[in-house]
Amino acid sequence: MTLSSIPLTTADVQIAAGGRRNFTLLCAPVMGESVDQMLGQIRKAKEQGADLVEVRLDFLKSFSPKQDLEVLLKQSALPTLVTYRPKWEGGQYEGDDSRRLDALRVAVESGADYVDVELQVAHEFFSSIHGKKPEKVKIIVSSHNYQNTPSSEELGNLVARIQATGADIVKIATTALDISDCAHIFQVLAHSQVPTIAIAMGERGLISRILAAKYGGFLTFGAIEAGVVSAPGQPSIKDLLDLYNLRQLGPDTKVHGVIGKPIGHSKSPHLYNAAFKSVNFNGIYLPLLVDSVANFINAYSSPDFVGYSYTIPHKEDGLRCCDEVDPIAKAIGAISQMIRRPTDGKLIGYNVDYLGAIAAIEEALRASNGASPATISPLAGKLFVVIGAGGAGKALAYGGMEKGARVVVANRTYEKAKELASKVGGQAITLAELENFHPEDGMVLANTTSVGMKPNIDLTPLSKKALSRYRLVFDAIYTPKLTRLLQEAQECGAIPVYGTEMFINQAFVQFERFTGYPAPKQLIRDALAKST
Repeated sequence: MTLSSIPLTTADVQIAAGGRRNFTLLCAPVMGESVDQMLGQIRKAKEQGADLVEVRLDFLKSFSPKQDLEVLLKQSALPTLVTYRPKWEGGQYEGDDSRRLDALRVAVESGADYVDVELQVAHEFFSSIHGKKPEKVKIIVSSHNYQNTPSSEELGNLVARIQATGADIVKIATTALDISDCAHIFQVLAHSQVPTIAIAMGERGLISRILAAKYGGFLTFGAIEAGVVSAPGQPSIKDLLDLYNLRQLGPDTKVHGVIGKPIGHSKSPHLYNAAFKSVNFNGIYLPLLVDSVANFINAYSSPDFVGYSYTIPHKEDGLRCCDEVDPIAKAIGAISQMIRRPTDGKLIGYNVDYLGAIAAIEEALRASNGASPATISPLAGKLFVVIGAGGAGKALAYGGMEKGARVVVANRTYEKAKELASKVGGQAITLAELENFHPEDGMVLANTTSVGMKPNIDLTPLSKKALSRYRLVFDAIYTPKLTRLLQEAQECGAIPVYGTEMFINQAFVQFERFTGYPAPKQLIRDALAKST
């Protein structure tokens, strides 16, 4: 199943009022242990910009249905969706089910805006409220799957079963085992005939929660406090509104993102989404936790999925999935950006890593040299040691060669180092040999491995003793900005060059390729500073 066949165009969804480009509601789950706590959380949700709250009765420590619901519904600062989730459907309630359904009937009779009932008990529930439901109360019939995401066909059958109960609104929540599972969710939303909530839970399901607004989901959930979630993978209200610009997503919004694993540390969404917004570009940029690049590309072949940045460990796999590859990227053997050409949908691969990193290293060398002729690279003739032979290592080695440096590739496995070194006319050594490698002073070092990246910030690829031989040390890692490697290099008197500089320089190039607009350079720098 792919997204290429979804017949969804701008005309299918009217533009919402007040500058919003979609009708998807933002719902904040409230999970207080007391009614007062819940009311406080509801006020917070309203301040943060939520449209409604999901009142999770199963989190209350003591609960008197008539009394507590009257207070909650009367005093709520936002419209309410009442849920009383049992353990057997992933909730907290462990008591007698007939008492639970009685409480949900009280919620209906007391005028909650929405009441959520599980598919398993929906027929019984509808029979018991026959003729007693106020017109304004809408019943959501829900199904939660904590194991996996079924096929589009199975999900379609599930939606039909839920509709058949008499549900006003359909809700399905599945578990994404792979990011391609979200494509099934988008298929359901794009073809639904009734208001539908469809999300995939877990980190690999994040994009389903955000792009619900593009595909016409009835609502999506956002946590009041980051990390305090009612289901796995739930983003915060703040991120949905401020980072992903949820209100501005429409059916014609172009989807971009950074493909990697892990990806939670990436600052790219902070940069590109702010930059897109600043030039009124109708696009979104997402963190894409991808296990298999080929599966991802196959699942999202829709013309609306238009461009990606690539990071560890997928730069080489990305190249293999391109229809065409820029000659520089081909020489490096890895891509850092992929663009879907609008004229024919072909995927074109580029490598801009080396531009960003080499420019940052040259800048730092020039600053320390005093003025040097702009025509000659300050890297020319220097011994340039690159740690790592993956995608970023290849980019730096190639860039060093282009600038006339003498390249040395150090890698854990000698064979990979040798293979890369032969392509750039350089020398290969193992990481163990690097410890005592000292043919001359004033060398330049570039780390392209993930050693020292969050959360393993105490690690470093090279001992402090060995660092004293280098004039300049560059680290491609930018989380944290000051890695242990750079900290110790600085203490040894070497010039530190931060991964953020490589990141910023290549972001300017990628932004221009994604949008066709000149990069708002200061805004991108400010966005990175703010996010780190």
